[in-house]
Amino acid sequence: MQTKILSVLLVLGISLLFCGSLWSQELPVSTLNKIPADTSGVDSRLKPTGTLLTEQEPESQQDSTLQDSIAAPREALTDIVKYSATDYSKFNRKENKLYLYNEAQINYTDINITAGQIIVDNNTNTVFAKGIKDSTGYTQSPVFVQGANTVEPDSIKYNFKTEKALIYGSRTQQQEFYIKNEVSKRVNDSVVFMKNVRFTTSENEDDPEYYFYARKVKFVPGKKIVTGLVNMFVYDVPIPLGVPFSYFPMEKETSVSGFIMPSPGQTNERGYFLQNGGYYFAVNDYMDLTLTGDYYTNGSYALRGSSSYRKRYKFSGNVNIRYERLLNGERGLPNFAETNTYNIQWSHSQDSKASPNSRFSASVNLGSSNYFTQSTNIDNTASRLTNTLSSSVSYSKTFQSVPQVNLALTARHSQNTQTQVINMTLPSLQLNVDRIYPFAPKSGSKKGFIQNINFNYSGSGENRFETTDSLFFTAQMFRDAELGIRHSIPITTNFKLFKHFSVSASTNYQESWVFETINQGYDPNLREVVRDTVKGFDSFRTYNFSTSLGTTVYGQANFGDDKKIQAIRHTMKPSVSFNYNPAFDQYYDTYLAPELDDPNGDLTREVTYSRFEGGFYGAPSNFSSSGISFSINNTLEAKVRDKDSTAIEPKKIDLISNLAISTNYNFLADSLRLSPVSVRGTIPIIQSKLSVNFNMTLDPYALNNNNKRIDKLNIANGGSLFRLTNASANFGYSFSSKSFGKENDDVEGENTQTARNGGRRDNLLGEDSRQLQNKFNDTEGADEDPDEKQKLYNYTIPWNLRVNYNVNYGNATRQDLITSHALNFSGDVELGEKWFVGASSGIDLTTGKFTPTQLRFARDLESFNMTFAWTPFGTYASWNFFIGIKSSVLSDLKYEQRRTPDQRL
Repeated sequence: MQTKILSVLLVLGISLLFCGSLWSQELPVSTLNKIPADTSGVDSRLKPTGTLLTEQEPESQQDSTLQDSIAAPREALTDIVKYSATDYSKFNRKENKLYLYNEAQINYTDINITAGQIIVDNNTNTVFAKGIKDSTGYTQSPVFVQGANTVEPDSIKYNFKTEKALIYGSRTQQQEFYIKNEVSKRVNDSVVFMKNVRFTTSENEDDPEYYFYARKVKFVPGKKIVTGLVNMFVYDVPIPLGVPFSYFPMEKETSVSGFIMPSPGQTNERGYFLQNGGYYFAVNDYMDLTLTGDYYTNGSYALRGSSSYRKRYKFSGNVNIRYERLLNGERGLPNFAETNTYNIQWSHSQDSKASPNSRFSASVNLGSSNYFTQSTNIDNTASRLTNTLSSSVSYSKTFQSVPQVNLALTARHSQNTQTQVINMTLPSLQLNVDRIYPFAPKSGSKKGFIQNINFNYSGSGENRFETTDSLFFTAQMFRDAELGIRHSIPITTNFKLFKHFSVSASTNYQESWVFETINQGYDPNLREVVRDTVKGFDSFRTYNFSTSLGTTVYGQANFGDDKKIQAIRHTMKPSVSFNYNPAFDQYYDTYLAPELDDPNGDLTREVTYSRFEGGFYGAPSNFSSSGISFSINNTLEAKVRDKDSTAIEPKKIDLISNLAISTNYNFLADSLRLSPVSVRGTIPIIQSKLSVNFNMTLDPYALNNNNKRIDKLNIANGGSLFRLTNASANFGYSFSSKSFGKENDDVEGENTQTARNGGRRDNLLGEDSRQLQNKFNDTEGADEDPDEKQKLYNYTIPWNLRVNYNVNYGNATRQDLITSHALNFSGDVELGEKWFVGASSGIDLTTGKFTPTQLRFARDLESFNMTFAWTPFGTYASWNFFIGIKSSVLSDLKYEQRRTPDQRL
């Protein structure tokens, strides 16, 4: 989890936290005169007393007078010291020192020291290590390893007895930090002093783009860090960013709580502001909590809380709650307005391993309809263009019985942000019992009409609410709730007829329970129809019958193996179905009312109505319907000679995919028995990449002078066989520079947060600032040879482009208009290894205007990211500039300036 820090003071503190363990890390140092070569033994051991014990002088041959009854003093060394060197290892008995030269190494307990030269002083119980200086420079710098800590200094002096150390010219890496300092002094187990410390996240340690410089540091492991004056340097130039001292408490957890630095800015409507400031809580290992807010000088403010949680092999999710109180204009003036908006998002998913028979999931996005249009802290146009908010929370459980039973409990929500109408189902219960084959054999496959007869049960119950933003979750909303329960028992069977035809037949019985009906009649005193709502249980039952017959027909034309097009195959799947729905007159009543054209009420007419009209499931039909449906599905394929001469088999390509034609004829209708013909299909343009989807509706009936359908065929009225009433076509295509190389991968953008807000997953309407900042944070290819990478880069300019086109035509009432016609695109070009530009735009061809447009730019400044996103015109014209350190540890060290969209009345 990313640590958030309030200020540079705390950022510097956390950096020093990582360098606090430098007493056991890696640094280089002063030089000594080169020791002349010697041919002494190359491998010896020191006893705990510090005396040298060679292999030629076994312990049994030592002077026995060394052992007496006097207790030996406490030894400085508690373990055997092992050492080795390539050129020589020499022990000077007069000085009581051991000299090691060239690839020298010492091992003692968990300490390992390697260097060009090592001197062990038995008098002071110290070891001194440094590199070798020769004509090639300073080589074999010391490497000091103790446990998991590693230090590469210029030189190091370590005392075995006191366990104190002086480390000169240290260089080490702690997580994302590269740290250098002149001197580190470990006083004891709890205190380390450091002098002239320089730390950075730049990978160029010798010449970093920026670094922080602290003159004095006191580090108490596991407790705190205290520093003196700290300054920031950019290319060795100090900038006026520093603090006289800093204090930071240490935490052993991987994630720690901390302040989040706000971003300043200014808007024309609300004045100056601070945005996205707050506090980050590392609650525990499974979840966190971020509280942030905005404040504007005109009194507007925003509060946000977000939390992510995860438990391995159990579940994961995130919660995001946002509230804004926005003031426009000045109090007391006519144009003053106050807006309170909110938005709640919750996403929860359960691991498949958690429970095989039950599952809980949630995807919630609800709130004020005008939240995304009014908020000043949303920098993604796609989120602002969201028209629908939807939510679903579900729990399902499977009972492993015979037959199997499935239970699902769901809460759903749908909200139109334009009309502010909210439809909610809270809750919805679904119960399904698996299919039962009462006549199936105990073994073997099912054959024939009787053995394939099966039925199952499904029951559903819903509690529905329809309300608006202003009444959401008020008492009136709950008073207007509607409840309904429906039971269904479908009985089906299928069999083969004449080996080539598939036949299926089904009947369905439904019983509907409602808890609210109506009573309707004519009141002669009021001279109007009166409708009363009747509370209480009521029900109605319906049934229907249907059957279908289908087959598959193949046709193929062969042109010869020597032709470019060797064959064309046509696959047809015709289907005919018949359905019958009886009339349910028993659920209808009548009353007498005056004729509509009799103002005096002398003439009466009989009005028929159902008490279930306008109810939860509506009223069953009081007239019979019987119809036959026709449909045919076509696929056209070609077999062509492959361009690859080594290919054995020809290549198959699609010419037309799923060209479907369907219509319906109602036998019992009084007029207009033939329904419009529906035609839909897909035409592949580029195999497996670009396909045009189209559909159209053809009406066989004519229109009268009032543009109403009449029971007269259009061809008999002097027109064509069919009238084209509506049509549409669309395609989407994504391709990149890889599409023209050996690899052929489509480029698909995915804006996760925009999708959560209800917008598009692609980037056709622009990217948000966070997505833009991550353009260069990809570590793919980091291990490539830089020279080879640059060599390849000279020949390629990576790019990608996404295009979407759609057109809709309407002519149902002779309007003959293209109702919508738009072309959208989004593309990115990497001009250089560290340069990126992109754009998202389009044009509405019906109006000739541009669709929401965004221009974006990103520059990789080694340790920094710099981005600029600009929406130059339109309702949400705005721009955003950002520059900040890439490292997540120092993510709060940034500068961000934005111009929010102007308030539109």
